[in-house]
Amino acid sequence: MRLAHHLAVASEWIRADCVEATEFPDLAQRYMVMAVPKTVVNERVSFEGALPEAQFVDAVLQAVNGQSGQGAEQ
Repeated sequence: MRLAHHLAVASEWIRADCVEATEFPDLAQRYMVMAVPKTVVNERVSFEGALPEAQFVDAVLQAVNGQSGQGAEQ
């Protein structure tokens, strides 16, 4: 989650929000949160787990470019 926020600070094109799944069960259900952290990109691609920085950035870039990378769900 920290990396997502760092990216959001670095670029005006990126927004990052952190939501506590137990405090917002409706959002947890909407995004089918089964494990944390869960990252959702543009409401269409998501992945779970803490990824190393390079893999996280790669997964986000693939999601933005319309590809589903390893570990990404559509």
